[in-house]
Amino acid sequence: MRYITTPIYYVNDKPHLGHAYTTILADTMARFYRLQGYETKFLTGTDEHGQKIEQAAKNRNNSAKEYADKISLEFKKLWDEFEITYDIYARTTDQKHIDFVRNVFLKMYEKGDIYKDEYEGHYCISCESFFTQTQLINLCCPDCGKETSLLKEESYFFKLSKYQDKILKWYKEADPILPKNKKNELINFVQNGLRDLSITRTSFNWGIKLPKELKDDKHIIYVWLDALFIYVSSLQNENSKFWPAHIHLVGKDILRFHAIYWPAFLMSVDLPLPKFIAVHGWWIQDGEKMSKSKGNIVDPRKIANTYGLEAFRYFLLKEVSFGNDGDFNEQSLINHINAELSNEFGNLLGRIIGMSAKYSQNYIECKDVLKYFNEEYNQAKKHLKEAINFLEILQTNHYLEELFKALNVANLSISKYEPWNLVKNNANEKANALISLCANILAQVSILLNPALPKSTKKVANALNFEISNETYQKLILNNELLDFKASPCEALFPKIEQKSQKENEIKEESKAKIKIEDFSKIEIKIALVKDCQAIQGSDKLLKFELELDNKEIRQVVSGIAKHYNPKELIGKQICVLSNLKKAKIFGYESDGMILSAKSGDKLVLITPEQLVKNGSLIG
Repeated sequence: MRYITTPIYYVNDKPHLGHAYTTILADTMARFYRLQGYETKFLTGTDEHGQKIEQAAKNRNNSAKEYADKISLEFKKLWDEFEITYDIYARTTDQKHIDFVRNVFLKMYEKGDIYKDEYEGHYCISCESFFTQTQLINLCCPDCGKETSLLKEESYFFKLSKYQDKILKWYKEADPILPKNKKNELINFVQNGLRDLSITRTSFNWGIKLPKELKDDKHIIYVWLDALFIYVSSLQNENSKFWPAHIHLVGKDILRFHAIYWPAFLMSVDLPLPKFIAVHGWWIQDGEKMSKSKGNIVDPRKIANTYGLEAFRYFLLKEVSFGNDGDFNEQSLINHINAELSNEFGNLLGRIIGMSAKYSQNYIECKDVLKYFNEEYNQAKKHLKEAINFLEILQTNHYLEELFKALNVANLSISKYEPWNLVKNNANEKANALISLCANILAQVSILLNPALPKSTKKVANALNFEISNETYQKLILNNELLDFKASPCEALFPKIEQKSQKENEIKEESKAKIKIEDFSKIEIKIALVKDCQAIQGSDKLLKFELELDNKEIRQVVSGIAKHYNPKELIGKQICVLSNLKKAKIFGYESDGMILSAKSGDKLVLITPEQLVKNGSLIG
């Protein structure tokens, strides 16, 4: 059994790129589990109670329910457009959920885990959370940065402190947090001491009332106690067998609620705890989290419509290492389409179809593959095995990297052995075995790539006349069997994208213009010594340099060459830097200059002086 959930998204606004990332990631995992043969349930939905929703509805002259219905439908429509294979679309306003939450509240109360008292503290409406004076930053919420309000009200409390040691034991014995490095921050938070949690409100009305047995109508159940139990309340009757969840996917801003409050709630009502709580980072632009107030929100529907849903899925899964923040860049999306999806994936299918039509009347027999190409076949299989291992722990970027390494084995084999020359030299048997090697690698990759790119891989399967199913997963992936194929024509999977984003087009147009000598004289390119170089946490691309120029001047420069250089190896080298460039902020770090490099194929090569020169020497 596999049960995977997204957070139930708060209906204070329309879905954005972060929502799309989480949901596409969950969809990929659900498809993967089904491919493996697991009976799978996939839940997503919306969280619709709380003061923030009540206020948002009022600002739009809607009732809270009318507003929640409208925004929840926006989410559902987008997931249906994106062909998300959810089994359950859950809403906290569903009556069965409301009844369930009242029942668990009563059970906690009767167990002695809930008591009534008075609470005073700083309340953040945006996060629906109380904070102590010491937790605040300039009287603002430490999580979202918004202003808090000092509230004093009667409240029911949950004995969170009672479960402190049990939660720490769970962290140690079950190791439930993905990625692993997120566990330590939770341990530190819990070890600092858990305070009992205020779990009702009296200052607003939009929420679930207390059980009638308590005869206390003025209280509304805390939105997080309400929302978290949606994961269980949605599994009614025959679906109850899917609990506990295999994976709860959450963003880093709600990790504490899912990894501290949620297990304590489950312990209180004697329910098993989830297998994994997997926490991902934010999508950002120019080093800042996307937000409507900053005007840097990316519309996922617009991007998918522009570049295709499959390419959009691939970009989100490939661009960022799970757990880290991802920096959205439209040009990077185009580069992924052209370099990987078009050149490596789509082009290989075209070559296989073309060669099989030319050399073997479209029939591809596997009988001699291991005779001639056993080494290449085993090399590809190693990459496929690694891809599965990475996907199991949600490291989708490495999962995709390994699959494309397997495709690269096929593409390089064609270049190395040149089937056209093999045929020319009457080595037809070896030529056909080479085509079969490539077709089998492509089929195996397509099976494992199917959870990420379901439509494109189905086109490959149709073109080679095989099915992507649990049966072929067992045969080709687990049992290492080879297949015969009959190839048929297929449209290009991913046509190359020639256009660039608007920003890139502007830069390109500017770069075409001829410059005068007076313009060139404005540019200062200097020799700089790399005093220190470090990777930037949360980015796969960026390195932070400490550079020494003339007169011992030290500058910090951020450069996107992390995939091409080990930072330690650069320390002590001299490089060229554009020194009079206007300062910029990249990924939250100030960058004072630009390090010069040349692009050679897929590589970036730093421009360095031929021999040692004085730091700060001007290039002209």
